Amino acid sequence: MVQQGWDTAQGSDVVELAYTPTRGDIRAGIRVRDRIRKLSLLRGAVGGLFAALGILLIVTGGVLGSTVLQWLVVLLVWSVPHIQANHVLRTIAWQGEFRATVTDDGISVTTDHCTLIQRWSVFRGYRETRDHLVLLSRDPNILCLEVLPKSGLRTPEDAVRLQLILDRHLKRV
Repeated sequence: MVQQGWDTAQGSDVVELAYTPTRGDIRAGIRVRDRIRKLSLLRGAVGGLFAALGILLIVTGGVLGSTVLQWLVVLLVWSVPHIQANHVLRTIAWQGEFRATVTDDGISVTTDHCTLIQRWSVFRGYRETRDHLVLLSRDPNILCLEVLPKSGLRTPEDAVRLQLILDRHLKRV
């Protein structure tokens, strides 16, 4: 396969992952992004406000329709990350297995249908969770994420090597 514009350095550290994205993988990326953008705090505040209003309506004997509407808003606010994850999964699931190659040049993700090559300059940083490494795009709203599930690594030593590569090129956020 010819990789135009991709400088593969001989002897450089390379870590490969193979995985099929899951709803949990995508939700982990969305959770990280929301925490960094402070959307989790905002979502909690709005949900809490509407929950408090719903409780107030119940205690004061308010209109049943208003109380139900308050709790529906709370449910909607809570479900936004889940809805987003479902949408992303429907968008990418047909591509099957993802094979990611992480080198000092960047990340190449290949499926049976396409190849995406991203240099390190695309990302602002990364955050590690228990089961994932989430790379965050440089744009102000962090619209793009690269979620690397640790379950896709071949060996535990690959996790250490992957973190070393990421630490060389990106900051932890």
